[in-house]
Amino acid sequence: MANSRGASSATALLRAYGADVEHVDRMSSLAARTDQSTWWAPFGDVLPNWFKTFVGLEGLATAESTYGSLILPGQLQTPEYAAALLQGNLRVPPMDAPQVVRARMARQRLTDDTNPLRFRGIIEEYALDRIIGGPQVMRAQLEHLLELMRRDNVELHVMPVSVPVHDGLDGDFLLLDFTEAQSIGYIEYPTGAIYVQDQDQVAAYNLSVERLCSAALSVSDSADVISARIATLGTSSED
Repeated sequence: MANSRGASSATALLRAYGADVEHVDRMSSLAARTDQSTWWAPFGDVLPNWFKTFVGLEGLATAESTYGSLILPGQLQTPEYAAALLQGNLRVPPMDAPQVVRARMARQRLTDDTNPLRFRGIIEEYALDRIIGGPQVMRAQLEHLLELMRRDNVELHVMPVSVPVHDGLDGDFLLLDFTEAQSIGYIEYPTGAIYVQDQDQVAAYNLSVERLCSAALSVSDSADVISARIATLGTSSED
């Protein structure tokens, strides 16, 4: 029953977005497969239905590319940083916040040696300067970024403030690649998400990723910028 419910909800979602029949069938099949493991079952009460579809697909993806303007992507977050983001959140009751954080940590596959997710991200320099959770939490988060960047499956670029115009100014986005299916784009808003099915549009987002990586700092220079922020936080007053 879990498989049929997952496929049915994915089908309804994709049809609502006007996806072609072949895309609906493909994504419904993927969604059914995500429910076979139902790793997120313990977190079902705190994950909205539209997001369950995404985390299931993310679990099947071989690679993820993302641009983030304001905060660090979920795959990169520490538990403390994730928890701080939920303080005072209008859509997450305080009693649900710990379970939401656990769900976010369960999503992360960057350090999974059996099935690691290949990750390519571009983050705005602003995200490094937003001291989420206070100096101690942010310092630990930035140190975690450096640890992840030492892995072969993680590529992270910082977009400096000195670059005034680039492809990310239209908004945050994410791409998922699969071994047995075409790639999809994902654009999230506070109460839902849009799945980009059209492959010409997906190709345009892929081109944007390439252009953003070229406009941003190199991986090495990005690591240096992050290290500099850590040094600054190291001299800050404690929480």
